[in-house]
Amino acid sequence: MLSKEEIQRYDRQIKLNAVGLEGQLALKNAKILIVGAGGLGCPALQYLAAAGIGKISIMDGDTIGISNLQRQILFSTNELGRLKAIVACEKVKQINPHIHVQAIPKFLDARTALEIFSDHDLILDCTDNFASRYLINDVFNIVQTTICFGRLTQI
Repeated sequence: MLSKEEIQRYDRQIKLNAVGLEGQLALKNAKILIVGAGGLGCPALQYLAAAGIGKISIMDGDTIGISNLQRQILFSTNELGRLKAIVACEKVKQINPHIHVQAIPKFLDARTALEIFSDHDLILDCTDNFASRYLINDVFNIVQTTICFGRLTQI
């Protein structure tokens, strides 16, 4: 069920034939894990939160460095040295207070991936290294959760 405020917030999406009220409720019930809160993960988080994804988990064990600030648009200078997952969680809650956001401030590893992945409908791979991508793919083959691989590359 959507509250009156949520219906107002998502009005433009609900009016789309491809979404409607039923689609918006599906978004509210969705559980998405974003692995990597960097240059790709930051804008993905913003858009998914604004769209009304009901549960977003943010997994990243890295801290914010000054070289991150020109491309990781959730972060600012006064947050240098803080954990990306924690700060991203705080910012996403400000974007949309109607959703549940969970910070997982650690790097992906084989011991925790299986448990964490199986609790989500979709895994969005926003990592920047092949070791993580291979691990995500390996876990996918076990849990069969939908995975979307994203990548930024130098041209």
